[in-house]
Amino acid sequence: MGTDGSLLQAAKNMDQNALVDIFDLYSSALYNYALRLCSDPIKADNIVGDVFAKFLEKLSAGKGPDNNLRSYLYQMTYHLIVDDARISRRQAPLELVEFNQGGATTTLVNLENRVLLDTLLVAIKNDLTDDQRHVIVLRFLEGFSLLETAGIIGKEVQNVKVLQNRGIAKLRKILGYKVST
Repeated sequence: MGTDGSLLQAAKNMDQNALVDIFDLYSSALYNYALRLCSDPIKADNIVGDVFAKFLEKLSAGKGPDNNLRSYLYQMTYHLIVDDARISRRQAPLELVEFNQGGATTTLVNLENRVLLDTLLVAIKNDLTDDQRHVIVLRFLEGFSLLETAGIIGKEVQNVKVLQNRGIAKLRKILGYKVST
């Protein structure tokens, strides 16, 4: 985004309007990301609140990101989700979210797509490792690049590619897709 740099600079100067704009711009996306991984609306809301509280702490201490604010906020969210999962000793399950599919499709096609999506999300939740789950969610549900995903989860790009490929292979196997050789 072209305005991220100026918005970030204004936020570093503790400009209240810039801080509100950042919250408005990113809070719902971060909430959806947290909700997909922890499946608890209250916990997801608390995580997003904690992300912005930590972001303000960093800014007030003269720290924080110099660029790529979006990745920085997702990285903070990711770490808070992982920390919460470690503390609670529970698996961070994926939320079965409603995806609105536009266009003129029949009810049967919508039902088939919904069943396929539900099956896929359950497989992501139950059958992938935590790292594979995070990579798949960040890459395909949140739309991050390989480089951004690597930065968020703190791994090398090559490791993200491996996790992504293994996760996709596992999902294909679960869904019964045959890979032609």
